[in-house]
Amino acid sequence: MKPFDGHFDSKLPGAKTSVFAVMTKLAHDYKAVNLSQGFPDFPIDAELISKVNHYMKKGYNQYAPMPGVPELRKAIAKMFEENHGADYNFETEITITAGATQALYTAISAFINDGDEAIIFEPAYDSYAPAVKANGGTVKYVSLKFPDFSINWNEVKRNVTSRTKLIILNTPHNPTGSVLKKEDFEQLEIFLRGRDILVISDEVYEHLIFDGETHFSACRFPDLASRTMIVGSFGKTFHATGWKTGFVLAPENITAEFRKFHQFVVFASNTPIQYAIADFVKDPAKYKGLGEFYSKKRDYFLNAIKKSRFKAAPAKGTYFQLLDYSAISEEPEYDFAKKLVQDFGIAAIPVSPFYHNNQNHQVLRFCFAKQESTLDKAAEILCKI
Repeated sequence: MKPFDGHFDSKLPGAKTSVFAVMTKLAHDYKAVNLSQGFPDFPIDAELISKVNHYMKKGYNQYAPMPGVPELRKAIAKMFEENHGADYNFETEITITAGATQALYTAISAFINDGDEAIIFEPAYDSYAPAVKANGGTVKYVSLKFPDFSINWNEVKRNVTSRTKLIILNTPHNPTGSVLKKEDFEQLEIFLRGRDILVISDEVYEHLIFDGETHFSACRFPDLASRTMIVGSFGKTFHATGWKTGFVLAPENITAEFRKFHQFVVFASNTPIQYAIADFVKDPAKYKGLGEFYSKKRDYFLNAIKKSRFKAAPAKGTYFQLLDYSAISEEPEYDFAKKLVQDFGIAAIPVSPFYHNNQNHQVLRFCFAKQESTLDKAAEILCKI
């Protein structure tokens, strides 16, 4: 096809292909064991698949209502009431989205205008900053403290200006596996009082939390909840990332603005899957055992590599584990990650692309949401490096 010979201005001139796409392609090209992109390689619950099939056969195959099917929104309201003591109106305060990334983009688009500033904690999931920039906003970056990836709240306060309109949180945290504590939310809640600043709390790994830690959702803190959009993902919860089914909870006035944009971005998400999940989550056991399930996988992986030269502090949440390779190589993370694929046949994600200035701490992110046979293959390779 002949390329366009006119001129256009790129809204994201510095954007490159996602590191996830790059590493996954490399893994495919070199037939490597793929612990890079965050997707499970084991089957999802057969009962859930059966329920999707059931609703397809019953004819639930046309557009869902724009906010999502009522049955699923009611189920989410009940979940958050039982798990966090939060009271969300299913009609006016819960919206079903086509995955969490769409939810995040829509939320940012709805509230960031030209010249507005958004605070993002780095290393940060790679969709936050581009969405802010595409909507005319400016990103203020705050680095999490290495190596525990905690928040320096004094640095946050120094970065807040009269133009700050949004703060984006992520707990449990991708890519580091860290979790925010109660004190973090309490500090933020107090600091934001009297300020016209909204919050997005990305909580897609809410049920994947380990070692007796507690997931403190932003909705547990009333003043904070009144300004927060909470983003969740059933794709993460039920090992079905390809289904792209997420949700957003927010007060009615924020939700009304969110939905103005949601209807023009995607309008509605997959209908039979929404009905199936609504049935499935009626049994809390379907998701409340996930922490134990994934902590066993984390421990299996860490035990399998204990004789390697990689160093690890066990992840507190998500299904990602950081490994420190400083005892092996001084190479930058991106280069070392490529070397692992090309020379050793194992794929991981460098953490440096999650920083705007490509900070290097000589750590890589490995996904342990895999079958034991996959983890065994990965560990065998890592122990030889």
